[in-house]
Order: sequence, then C-alpha cells, then structure tokens
Amino acid sequence: MKSVKVYGPGCKRCETAEAMIKEAAAKLGIDVEVEKVTDPKSIAMAGVMSTPGISIEGKLVHTGGLPKEDALEKWLQG
Repeated sequence: MKSVKVYGPGCKRCETAEAMIKEAAAKLGIDVEVEKVTDPKSIAMAGVMSTPGISIEGKLVHTGGLPKEDALEKWLQG
C-alpha cells in the first residue's frame, strides 16, 4: 500500500486532488492510503508553498494546482 499525503487547507482543489489520486490508483490497481494534511505548520514544514501539495511515500512530487492525470499515474507507479 502506498502512502499518499495531500497538503492543503481543505479547499475544493485539495478535495479534487484527493479524488484524482484515488481514481488513478484504482485505474492502476494500486492500493493507496490518502492522508489529508491541513495544519499550516505541517504544510510549510513539508516544503509546500502553494496548495494542493502531494507527497507519495514521503517524497513531495507536486505543489500548486491540480496535477496532470498522466503525471499522477507515473508518480503512483514509481
């Protein structure tokens, strides 16, 4: 199971990013555990300057705006 974190205040884009992650994982047959991180201090400590931020297995892979679907799939497979 892959550990995925979505960093952000809980806005619509953050919710959409979470849904995109779950959708891509299901499409690829990958089990994911998605954790939402909404604490501003934790978000900053992760290096996220623009939300939503996404980390997979502890590695920050995206910040700001919604990721492209093909990039998301590549990150999940990596």
